Amino acid sequence: MQVRGIHHLGIAVADLDEAVETWERLFGARVEHRDSLESQGVDAVSLLVGGSRIELLAATGEDTPVGRFLARRGPGMHHVALATDDINGALRDLDAAGAQLIDHIPRRGLYGLEVAFVHPDAVHGVLTEVVSTD
Repeated sequence: MQVRGIHHLGIAVADLDEAVETWERLFGARVEHRDSLESQGVDAVSLLVGGSRIELLAATGEDTPVGRFLARRGPGMHHVALATDDINGALRDLDAAGAQLIDHIPRRGLYGLEVAFVHPDAVHGVLTEVVSTD
């Protein structure tokens, strides 16, 4: 898989507005985008912090992926997202390498990006998102 770099770090939070304010106040973060993904039950804010991107994720309900994550683990690091120019090729490469994929074909993610997830068991406990940047 050809990786262009880290696209963003995803952080699960209990209160999205409070988390945005904290990142703005402590680190000078600036809001890049706000979005919701109804199919996943998540509201999100993409922040620019220096040359990096942080994605804050808040559940819209308890029985959602982020809601279950927060119930089990509390707020904190949720995933690492890697950028690629060829998401379909990346998924083929990951599958051929034996990675356990959550998504075998890309799907629409936040901000209209094509994304796919690799199961944490395949990456030493880290939920990994592959993001198309083409």
